[in-house]
Amino acid sequence: MNTIPRRVFTAIALTCFGFANVAQAQEWAPSKPVRIIVPITGSTNDVLARLVAPKLQEVLGQPVIVENKPGAGGNIGANEVVKSAPDGHTLLVGYNGPLAINVTLFDKMPFDPIKDLAPITLAVKAPQYLVVNPASGISSVKDLVDKAKASPGKYSYGSIAMGSASHLTMEMLKSAAGFRMTHIPYRGAGPAVIDLIAGNVQAGFFVPGNVQQFVKEGRLKLLATSGHKRFPSTPDIPTLDEAGFKDFEATSWIGFLAPGGTPSNIVDRYNREIVKILNSSDVKKKLQEMEFDVIASSPKDFGSWIKTEISRWGKVIKETGAKAE
Repeated sequence: MNTIPRRVFTAIALTCFGFANVAQAQEWAPSKPVRIIVPITGSTNDVLARLVAPKLQEVLGQPVIVENKPGAGGNIGANEVVKSAPDGHTLLVGYNGPLAINVTLFDKMPFDPIKDLAPITLAVKAPQYLVVNPASGISSVKDLVDKAKASPGKYSYGSIAMGSASHLTMEMLKSAAGFRMTHIPYRGAGPAVIDLIAGNVQAGFFVPGNVQQFVKEGRLKLLATSGHKRFPSTPDIPTLDEAGFKDFEATSWIGFLAPGGTPSNIVDRYNREIVKILNSSDVKKKLQEMEFDVIASSPKDFGSWIKTEISRWGKVIKETGAKAE
């Protein structure tokens, strides 16, 4: 009877063991409910999380719960994820603020976005709309600048959070145009937009999904966009570059991350599933209706993007002298 040489048997066994390990790594799934932490309330971050969560629940076989943890420009929610076990049961829906801007804006950060978080995917990007309350009588970007210069301290603007792109983009415009306007930070787009409609603040930068409907209803007036090109849905609205501010561009973005130290097989599983969800026809259509560009990047590319954004926004913060309030 033929026998398999011992060294051949050992090689076969090791190969099979290796394949088994690969299969096991690919088949990771959560063993309990997954929490998706949104470090802000009433924003497009929240909308994105709630679009993805039910589809993620279907493929993972565990409940996926969205929790809002606002405060400190997104730092509170992000830090909760940083402190969570790196076992795939807690995710962050992060944005410019806690991941890039706050590094320079705050004198002391409770975490390091590069070291303490594991990027999964940069989900979406979008320029912002500059909007005003119609009752303010402001009719254009030039008019806004002229009125603010003529009455220093009279005008204020709302933002979705301290340290957000919503905040820093207006600071960029103030610096470029040389006017003053008081910053009123809110905990999310919802209360900021409500106060803008009520006339408690006069202006603000918001991603389209936060204000589109109110512009259509005439409750807000759209002046310009912060991107390098006009939005297809509002072709008559100029960019700030076209309005006289050369090379002015500021983009908001949102992505998914896990606690630092999360094993690569878990990160890779989430990347595959979330990218698939973002590119699914219904989710992609909804995001595009909100004027988002769906990116759905790799973990590596998202990590590189965060580093680039820390440098980009850091330069803006230093030039404008903006500080955490």
